[in-house]
Amino acid sequence: MLARVLSASTFGIDAYVVEVEVDLAFGAPAFTTVGLPEGAVKESKDRVQAAIKNSGLKFPLRRVTVNLAPADIKKEGAAFDLPIAIGILAAVGEIPPLPLREYLMLGELSLDGTLRPVKGVISVALDCRHRNLKGIILPRANAGEAAVVGGINALPADSLAEVVDFLRGSREINPTASNAEELFREHSEYPVDFADVKGQEHAKRALEVAAAGAHNILMIGPPGSGKTMLARRLPTILPRLELEEALDATRIHSVAGVLPAGSALVTTRPFRSPHHSISDMALIGGGVVPRPGEVSLSHNGVLFLDELPEFHRNVLEVLRQPLEDGRVTIGRARLTLTFPARFTLAAAMNPCPCGYYTDQTRQCICTPHLIQKYRGRISGPLLDRIDLQITVPALKYEELAAKAPGEPSTAIRERVNRARERQLERFAGSKRKRRVFANAQMETREIRRFCEVAPECDRLLRNAIEAFGYSARAYDRILKVARTIADLDARSNIEPRHISEAIQYRSLDRSVWR
Repeated sequence: MLARVLSASTFGIDAYVVEVEVDLAFGAPAFTTVGLPEGAVKESKDRVQAAIKNSGLKFPLRRVTVNLAPADIKKEGAAFDLPIAIGILAAVGEIPPLPLREYLMLGELSLDGTLRPVKGVISVALDCRHRNLKGIILPRANAGEAAVVGGINALPADSLAEVVDFLRGSREINPTASNAEELFREHSEYPVDFADVKGQEHAKRALEVAAAGAHNILMIGPPGSGKTMLARRLPTILPRLELEEALDATRIHSVAGVLPAGSALVTTRPFRSPHHSISDMALIGGGVVPRPGEVSLSHNGVLFLDELPEFHRNVLEVLRQPLEDGRVTIGRARLTLTFPARFTLAAAMNPCPCGYYTDQTRQCICTPHLIQKYRGRISGPLLDRIDLQITVPALKYEELAAKAPGEPSTAIRERVNRARERQLERFAGSKRKRRVFANAQMETREIRRFCEVAPECDRLLRNAIEAFGYSARAYDRILKVARTIADLDARSNIEPRHISEAIQYRSLDRSVWR
């Protein structure tokens, strides 16, 4: 007696269909799972057996063999519990075979037969919406996540018994409805705003430039100057998420298992702030079966690294590839996976170990050797990939006591949106495979084409390079930032004042920081 049930699993952040084959044979009772199952899949036999019995159904005293095809890809997670249980019941004749070919099923079973949520549902829904299926049967907690994709019926169930009754035709399950535009309207507001920030106009301007051109930014200042407060508000001035961007971010969060309970869609720009004790694997992603790391969880959002020099050197160095390519590739002996990692890096650090090297009111106790060693923890190649490096001084009393609110995030975002629109028009005819939507993503050919400078700008750049010893990469970064400043200024050409402002945003390159 043989039964086949359709299910699915994820490979990276992409999903693929898994055919669960269940065979019942005469002999001593046994339960064998094949098809490269990982630990949680192997343990499903105990959950499935208990769930079937506690649902008032009969578990067959036969030799049960479960095959998960394709058999050459590792399967992990508890999502196969439901299809395995349905396959066993179908093999003994409890369920007619016809509905099994029309639905895809996934869900974890508790011992009493109730269904628990699983990871990666939105990736499964995206993969299956073009297939000739009537729908996906899944736990109720995951139904909203699958329904937001559209084009496929997400059928929510609370228990194994409910699914069995539905497949027998004695119960109706209504598909879950979801409206992505409504979700954006209801959940697209941020809990913080730039209006809360007092003073620091220079830092606000730098963050506006960073948001307008998708540039990376580093803030250097004494403790309490507001660096973290500013960084947490950077997502509020970025353009609002488009649906495709939201789906990409939701796929990554769902596969990683960090999608908040009851949330069907990531509707705001992700903001991730890992502790400086994080490992390189947790930051970049990895594991026996690689999972997304913090750089991928920050995709289409902001990755904030506070106390940048306190991170381990090898952790910071693994940031080079995602900062340059917008993706991260993780290789293992049997597989290689690529995760998206296009994010804006915001980092903060003190000017010295004690934190008061540039403070006007407190005396620094660090020796020059200690200061140089502290700053030397950040490599030159990594600094070259950070477009804006600014100082954030301590606030004066007059600024702290000011009662007038600052400029709100909505007003800043409007200027950022206008600058992004100019960039999208400029790059509309790009022949590159990957879409270019911001100045920070320009390559050498685009820099030469869109960042032409007049003779007076060229002289200014020459003097800066000779005085501060900028690298070739830093030279390109200055041009990109100047192009963004010109876009914010609604100018088609880069002017000397744009170059001057861009040079001012490279604090660590100037001799005062050496």
